[in-house]
Amino acid sequence: MKKAPRTPDWIAQIPSVWLVAAATGLTLAQFVLAFFLQGPNSAVWEWMGWICLWSAGVFGLVPIVTFRKQGEVKKEDSYIETTRLVTRGLYAIVRHPQNCTAWILINLGMLLIVRHWSSYLTGSISILLAYLDTAKMDQRCIDKFGRSYQEYMKEVPRVNFLRGIFLLIRKR
Repeated sequence: MKKAPRTPDWIAQIPSVWLVAAATGLTLAQFVLAFFLQGPNSAVWEWMGWICLWSAGVFGLVPIVTFRKQGEVKKEDSYIETTRLVTRGLYAIVRHPQNCTAWILINLGMLLIVRHWSSYLTGSISILLAYLDTAKMDQRCIDKFGRSYQEYMKEVPRVNFLRGIFLLIRKR
């Protein structure tokens, strides 16, 4: 079994709010630039982009219901205030479906639809920043759930849902 990855020190020193704010700004810039700048038209690329955007919606919305049902959240608390580690549903495929997989799919969808260098630049940096923040999220989950989260990390990929699906099928 693989050893759980450790958060690099240089990432741990960057406040999460900075990573998230920068990633959000770049994603918003990508949407704004899409109104003014377009690359060459291609129906195939645009359809793939829309598939990514709709998939991002699934990865973004399903965790809200999943955490409420399986995470033992108090009625008055936010859905992210889980008291139990959730490892089923989308969480059996990726550890961060909402915070990173959906984010990557949104940016990738925009890249495929717009296909302009400005979209490639803003989207790629936004994806990188969101991914870096997942290392910090993993550390917070280790602090909250302890050894059980470390074991979960060894079995479920951080954001690669295709690998997660493959591993889940192979496991069964």
